Amino acid sequence: MNLKERIGEDMKAALRARDTARLSAIRMLLAAVKQKEIDERITVDDAQVIAIVDKLIRQRRESIAQFGAAGRQDLVDREQGEIDVLSAYLPKQADAAEVAAEIDAAVASTGAVGPQDMGKVMGVLKQRLAGRADLSAVSAQVKARLARP
Repeated sequence: MNLKERIGEDMKAALRARDTARLSAIRMLLAAVKQKEIDERITVDDAQVIAIVDKLIRQRRESIAQFGAAGRQDLVDREQGEIDVLSAYLPKQADAAEVAAEIDAAVASTGAVGPQDMGKVMGVLKQRLAGRADLSAVSAQVKARLARP
């Protein structure tokens, strides 16, 4: 069963359980997947679904920051609930040691020697760590690694 089918089955289970918060988040995810399929005239695979989930989680985190600054705890809680539901569809998160090893491998494979090679390294890491690590944090680590002589 691919990821898209699993999400569909989870939606049916949420319908049966009358879990409206979970159902809403899953419907939002399925709508985003369907929108990508229609816009690009493709059938998405698991990697593309993971990219969509990652994008939706990033959007929710930005919303949480803004709602928190505005003092809207009710909206913060709702967005956090959606993140919890969406996170179930991401692969196991890479730990710090695994991320560091991937960075070292990417630097070695691309022959990067300085900050000007950051794009090459991030291109490799984006494929290897998509959905498994926060790429903005990885980018900061790569920048620090390439700044060292």
